Amino acid sequence: MSNGKDTATLYKEYVQALQEVADIKYAVAVLQWDQETYMPAGGADKRGRQIATLSEIAHDRFTSPAIGDLLAELGRRHDLTGEQRKNIELSLYDYSQQTRLPSAFVRQMSETVSRSFHNWIEARKANDFHIFRDVLGELVELKKQEAELLGYTGHPYNALLNQYERGATTDLLDNIFGKLQPELKAILDQLGTASQVDDSLVKQHFPASEQWEFGMDLLGKMGYDFNHGRQDRAEHPFTINFCSKDVRITTRIDEHDLGNMTWSTIHELGHALYEQGLPDEQYGLPLGEYASLSIHESQSRLWENNVGRSIYWCRHFLPLLQRYFPAQLGNATPETLYRAINKVSPSLIRTEADELTYHFHVIIRYELEKALINSDISVKDIPAFWNEHYRLYLGIAVPDDRQGCLQDVHWSHGSFGYFPTYSLGSLYAAQFYAFAGKDIPNLDYQLEGGQFATLKDWLRKKIHTHGRMYTSEELCREICGEGLNIQYFMQYAYAKYRYIYSL
Repeated sequence: MSNGKDTATLYKEYVQALQEVADIKYAVAVLQWDQETYMPAGGADKRGRQIATLSEIAHDRFTSPAIGDLLAELGRRHDLTGEQRKNIELSLYDYSQQTRLPSAFVRQMSETVSRSFHNWIEARKANDFHIFRDVLGELVELKKQEAELLGYTGHPYNALLNQYERGATTDLLDNIFGKLQPELKAILDQLGTASQVDDSLVKQHFPASEQWEFGMDLLGKMGYDFNHGRQDRAEHPFTINFCSKDVRITTRIDEHDLGNMTWSTIHELGHALYEQGLPDEQYGLPLGEYASLSIHESQSRLWENNVGRSIYWCRHFLPLLQRYFPAQLGNATPETLYRAINKVSPSLIRTEADELTYHFHVIIRYELEKALINSDISVKDIPAFWNEHYRLYLGIAVPDDRQGCLQDVHWSHGSFGYFPTYSLGSLYAAQFYAFAGKDIPNLDYQLEGGQFATLKDWLRKKIHTHGRMYTSEELCREICGEGLNIQYFMQYAYAKYRYIYSL
């Protein structure tokens, strides 16, 4: 097994093996990035084959008996450093998970996802869920198989949740959402008695070219490293990385809504700053990867909302906005902009939702996915389930599929179990931001002055540099001295929206 090799030699072999697997996976990621940005539609079939082949190769390499033997031997060694031991521990866990998935299954999933993405694009263009329905049905059946292959305790959805948020269960989420919903309803009821905020300021005509230029300017000023990243346009904004030195984001532009581009760009910036802050020396190893999806979302939501929707952000960026859009925003004040970008009102589109009603968008998707994976509903029932729950939870009628169940890219990627991390991320974000404010003197006024580097450095030190060293809750306890506590979010929300709505 070890052939008498010392630990240093074995660990070096481990690093080389995992980095070669990472090379293949990131080659797949480049193909996926191209697929969602520049690839001509006619290349879809062969691109799906290419991605599937490389995904299968990466899976076969990582789950090979040789890797298993190497990990087992290193797991028995007592002379590893703390970081080395954590890498081996996490790789053993990953190996135990991945060896449960046959190579043929991995290839089938990859091929189905590629077809699914292009069907989703066509369905959105045609505004017709039926175009997406059959391939989505195939994906759902594959995700059910995946849950059985991975194994679970309790609800089958737990197996899928665990891939994005290790240790997450439906019981845990039901408990969190059960506490969050009545608190949100209470504040929404209060806001409902106040005069509604006017958001017409950001709903004027903003030419796409000027929006794009402003977005690029915004990214640079808020700390995005263009030497190790770029931005492009896509149907649905996303962040993708090929290493910490090559992290790419996308955005989309609505000429009649400045907020669509601006805050989706800031959201993706938060993801990108996390990826750019991961330790490069751990490339391909667990400690070079993000902690969890909820921690990833905490970074995007912190920059998007706690920073990007603050009065301090408005004070700093309004002069820049007025240079790009003098006719539309020339008479605006930081206060009018602040109110406009924080209007609370039930809406159709999750990515454009305010901070409070946003969680209901997530809860609807969580309940729908949970029912699908448990076979309580079928894929053909999705539009009806969706529309009914938007009526029940948000009191709005869904006019069509594009603004309803076709709005998110996640299902076309096979990402079932992802959506709950958005709400968890918002809750972690508020908690982390509260503690950043305790550690950084005059944080709000630093942001007002455009000094974003201090907060970025704090996040690098507290979160980014650790990779997967800690679980979400462990990391939260390291930073805050306690686990996730929704009261940080509620206190932030009450203070902010009582002021905005003059309660």
